[in-house]
Amino acid sequence: MATHAHINVGRRKESVARVRVVPGTGNITINGRTMDQYFGRETSKMILVEPLKLVDQIGKVDVVANATGGGLSGQAGAIRHGISRALVDLNAEFRPVLKKAGFLTRDARAVERKKYGRPGARKRFQFSKR
Repeated sequence: MATHAHINVGRRKESVARVRVVPGTGNITINGRTMDQYFGRETSKMILVEPLKLVDQIGKVDVVANATGGGLSGQAGAIRHGISRALVDLNAEFRPVLKKAGFLTRDARAVERKKYGRPGARKRFQFSKR
């Protein structure tokens, strides 16, 4: 196995990502595919490399991620969370920078549950007095 692999879990919405960060040349692999093959949206790719950019590790580490559950946007967020955690494991000095940017916080926003007697979580059926 690669030297000093830092494996961490990132989560966002319904997605869970197992992320491995290894010193390398900057390859990013998600579920066996390259970042460009996996994510069509530019936004998702940007979200992914944000923590690496912040601590100037682009091209210095390889990222291998396994993402399951949720949609592509949630998975991108989960991978970002995982990468951030793994970078802190790699070098503790990155922690204040990543924490300030909010990349170490699990984003707790998820879909609110549907309540009974309502068509959605908040929406109400049309009220008719008569």
